[in-house]
Amino acid sequence: MNIIFDIGKVLIDFDFEGFVEKLYPPKAAEAVIAATWHNPDWTELDRGVLSDEEVLKLFISKAPEYEREVRDIFARLGQVPYMKDTTIPLIKRLKADGHKVYYLSNYFEYLIHTCPWALEFIPYTDGGVFSCRVKVTKPDAEIYRILCERYSLDPADCVFIDDSPKNIVGAEAFGIRGILYTSQSPDELYAQIFG
Repeated sequence: MNIIFDIGKVLIDFDFEGFVEKLYPPKAAEAVIAATWHNPDWTELDRGVLSDEEVLKLFISKAPEYEREVRDIFARLGQVPYMKDTTIPLIKRLKADGHKVYYLSNYFEYLIHTCPWALEFIPYTDGGVFSCRVKVTKPDAEIYRILCERYSLDPADCVFIDDSPKNIVGAEAFGIRGILYTSQSPDELYAQIFG
């Protein structure tokens, strides 16, 4: 079986809101979060078509009075993610049992370069796709197609684990079984995959 993982909030922790809330007073934190993380333009980071500065300007346009804070948070993005202790052991367990492991993530180039330690699990996988490298994001059917074609995967032999319901719907529409990740322990997740 082919096990496909989302990265953010599944294989790595990415508590953007908590990070911002620790740095700024409530009103400023709320404005910065709304202008960035809750802004539909965040998808443009993951799509990788616009430059970082172009996306940053879109963020600032939503909260111009907090330009300094928005720029500061963007510069600190590499401090937000970190790999979960359970990630590499889970991948090793799946592979030891004879399964292939892939990643499929809406992820942006800036974060790949500013926080490489969060991605130290990648050499243990059989490959994967970052949205920023193929210029398309989940839940677009095209990104699931790209992954399957790149690694000659039959969607019917795949399971996809993601924390976003819409991404699960996208995978299932493509013919891949989906599991919604809700902080299950590795054992619970294993049981869901093979149960």
